[in-house]
Amino acid sequence: MQALRNEDITIYGDGTQTRSFCFVDDLIDAFLAMMGPPADVTGPINIGNPGEFTMLELAEAILRLTGSRSGIQFSPLPQDDPERRQSDITIARTSLGWEPRIDFDEGLAATNSYFRHQVS
Repeated sequence: MQALRNEDITIYGDGTQTRSFCFVDDLIDAFLAMMGPPADVTGPINIGNPGEFTMLELAEAILRLTGSRSGIQFSPLPQDDPERRQSDITIARTSLGWEPRIDFDEGLAATNSYFRHQVS
């Protein structure tokens, strides 16, 4: 929303901390797969997207996609913010036959379209 409003994008820390993003359609597919797992699968099962991006890479991708004139504003990293988050979906792949289908760029484009409609 900051980029769509041409406001500076806030990044906490130096932007090198990582996250993995899973598009909501893929998460729903995973939830549905978990509703009827094989009898020998008892969980827990990690779902998400194993693709990993830095917060700075995310901000730069958003700026490119939106064509925003926003800058990037760095703020102090909260004390309990993890440096790295990456989903290990091995069990979901092997037990449920599930893995995300929508890649980062496609999901980000769909998200941009949704939020662009919200601010217009």
